[in-house]
Amino acid sequence: MPVHTTDSSHGKGLGLSLALGSALAFGGSGVAAKPLIEAGLAPLHVVWLRVAGAALVMLPLAVRHRDLPRRRPALLAGFGLLAVAGVQACYFAAISRIPVGVALLVEYLAPALVLGWVRFVQRRPVTRAAALGVALAAGGLACVVEVWSGLRFDALGLVLALGAACCQVGYFVLADHGGGGGGEEADPLGVIAYGLLVGAGLLTVVARPWEMDWSVLGGSARMNGVGVPAAVLLAWIVLVATVVAYVTGVVSVRRLSPQVAGVVACLEAVVATVLAWVLLGERLSVPQLVGGAVVLLGAFIAQSSTPVPESVVSQSTAKEPVASA
Repeated sequence: MPVHTTDSSHGKGLGLSLALGSALAFGGSGVAAKPLIEAGLAPLHVVWLRVAGAALVMLPLAVRHRDLPRRRPALLAGFGLLAVAGVQACYFAAISRIPVGVALLVEYLAPALVLGWVRFVQRRPVTRAAALGVALAAGGLACVVEVWSGLRFDALGLVLALGAACCQVGYFVLADHGGGGGGEEADPLGVIAYGLLVGAGLLTVVARPWEMDWSVLGGSARMNGVGVPAAVLLAWIVLVATVVAYVTGVVSVRRLSPQVAGVVACLEAVVATVLAWVLLGERLSVPQLVGGAVVLLGAFIAQSSTPVPESVVSQSTAKEPVASA
């Protein structure tokens, strides 16, 4: 029943293409959302529009997997709370206060935080290369936020971006729990569909969309001085930056592996920074660009340095009484 990673060159090539497409799609979300926020929509309202719109598009998949809430209710609730509502709300709130590129680079501390979860919560060993990746990511982040200038950027914006990184850790952890591993595997497309529905429900309570200025969607938003219909920006966020991004990302993981797909996903930060530069006029200094490259290098090393699988750990501990690392 589960779809396993294919070893064929065609399958890997298609998987890499899908992973790249997912990174490109996700990378454009902040650039399209920021003009809507500046046009008068609250960040939470933009998040609600994004998640609710994507949930409607994915509704047929939810109907197809209607037994999933009964089988994995905790997984769906956690995925909706963290991977959908938490990540998007924190990220969109962050980009309303700090540049898109900075917010996304801070969010890409997530691979390093995942390793912290693996090492200190799950108590599984990690490689020295992975620890190096964590150190590089932290050092690069210090350059991105220019700590020598006393944190020039809005402190709350940085905290919100870090919150998005923490919620993304929840996404990786829950995705791992949903892949079988001792329990019944949950179809990832069904998890996404119900995660969006749960996220939309949670955000409806928090964002209170009935208080939103709906007239903004009928007008235009300014993108680096150029007027763009707000409805077009919203359609891009819902259809491309959410539905296409999630679906291509999930399929790429199935054809590659979470580690390889995660490495390719690091390009999302590059895409977002370049688009913010070209379309929004947000320019980063040379130290920030260097720091961003170091963050991505650290994320690459951390994500590609796979920790020892639990199955291997459990097998070794079955042969030996206790292994204290």
